[in-house]
Amino acid sequence: MALIDLHSHILPGIDDGSPDLDHSLAMAEAFVADGVAVVAATPHILPGVYANSGPDIRDRLGDLQGELDRRGIPLALVTGADVHIAPNLVGGLASGHLLSLADSRYVLIEPPHHVAPMRLEDTFFELLLAGYVPILTHPERLSWIKNQYPMLGRLAKAGVWMQITSGSLRGAFGQGPKALAEQMLDDGLVHILASDAHDVSRRRPDL
Repeated sequence: MALIDLHSHILPGIDDGSPDLDHSLAMAEAFVADGVAVVAATPHILPGVYANSGPDIRDRLGDLQGELDRRGIPLALVTGADVHIAPNLVGGLASGHLLSLADSRYVLIEPPHHVAPMRLEDTFFELLLAGYVPILTHPERLSWIKNQYPMLGRLAKAGVWMQITSGSLRGAFGQGPKALAEQMLDDGLVHILASDAHDVSRRRPDL
């Protein structure tokens, strides 16, 4: 059975993932060797840090897919983005500046890692009301989430999906994220397991 990875930073030179084409090709080969057939290319969209946009991501994905096809690497890429919390997410998605996964209703949302954002639940509810299914990326790795763990249950009950990183279960991010990932699995709160791959060494494809 072929795997699908819905969170990766495989596009070259666009964020803190692959720095160039050679690294992207090596990541693609690692995905294929790992049994993955489809990868969502999900670069960060973070105002002031990673000024990426939907049209630019589409262009870069088309370039990389063309290179994979020319080299006979059997990996299909689909569009997406690691969308950081910002004002008017619904408007950004509707305009195409922000991207959902493969132009579906499902969209990756990444909160700040070290500071709990204000009105986080309201942000997710606004997306749900607009017809999207927000996916909270790697909550087990958020340093503030342990003190607000009940919120994950409320969000999941409302229709928000939860994605944990495969490396968290291996202890790659420390014992805290590993324990939280296992607790979320025990509590039935996990919908997606993804690699969040950035390279072929430290953060490699590992589904």
